[in-house]
Amino acid sequence: MASLGARAVTAVSGAARSLGKALDSMGASMEVAKYTEQLVPSTRIVAVDGVAPTISETAAFIAPSANVVGNVTLGPNSSVWYGATLRGDVNSITVGTNSSIGDRAIVHVAKIQGDHPTAIGDNVTVGPGATVHAATIQDGVRIGPMAQIMDGATVGPNSIISPGAVITPGTSIPSGELWSGNPAKSVRKLTPEEIAEITDEAISLAGLATLHADENAKDYKQLAKDEDDYEDKMQRDPDYWQKDTPDEEDVLGQGAPGRIFNTPLTNPEEGLKVKAAKKKPAEE
Repeated sequence: MASLGARAVTAVSGAARSLGKALDSMGASMEVAKYTEQLVPSTRIVAVDGVAPTISETAAFIAPSANVVGNVTLGPNSSVWYGATLRGDVNSITVGTNSSIGDRAIVHVAKIQGDHPTAIGDNVTVGPGATVHAATIQDGVRIGPMAQIMDGATVGPNSIISPGAVITPGTSIPSGELWSGNPAKSVRKLTPEEIAEITDEAISLAGLATLHADENAKDYKQLAKDEDDYEDKMQRDPDYWQKDTPDEEDVLGQGAPGRIFNTPLTNPEEGLKVKAAKKKPAEE
């Protein structure tokens, strides 16, 4: 059996809840402009200390779930994918042309332990889950998924960092090499074909980013129409009239004038004329 104190607390709690509901209802009835609480939307681009990111007008794509914070410059045809974060709060981040920051990748800077901004060149692919922390990545570099490039490191042009590799602070990687391991070491020189593939991949990702940008820009009405069109395409027999087939007799999108009225179903006289026309050659 509950104690007297417990029962008193329960009774007071119930009375407080009832009073709160009554006050909320009374306040709502007194509002001149109705207020509706809303969830806080995802914010992709955030200023820090009055410094906002600089995004090229021709940047390919910034995902809805990505975050670009502070002193960040994003170049033309570059992209920031889902869940990725570029945080230029204590120093600057620059991303060149035709480069991509993969899903859940992290790009950050340093100020306390050395004054290191982050610079990412042109045609650079930062793989999913990779980390670039206060480092310099020159042109034409592929950084594999989950790799880490640490403070003060420099990756030379036309290089590949293997998935999961860790480039330790202050490391300088020459041009045209493959590095792998933890801590990462030089494995070998890249072939001309491998170097060409780095740029090809960057260009391919820029095109894919444009596709994602177009899809993410659609409103719910366009998404519903796309879904209806897809279902129609899957169910419509290819030999049947196709919805998108242009009608040469159409006028202002309203169909061919008089067509619906000149059929045997709506105009029996038309049917009689057709029958008469068929009989006439036979009689002759």
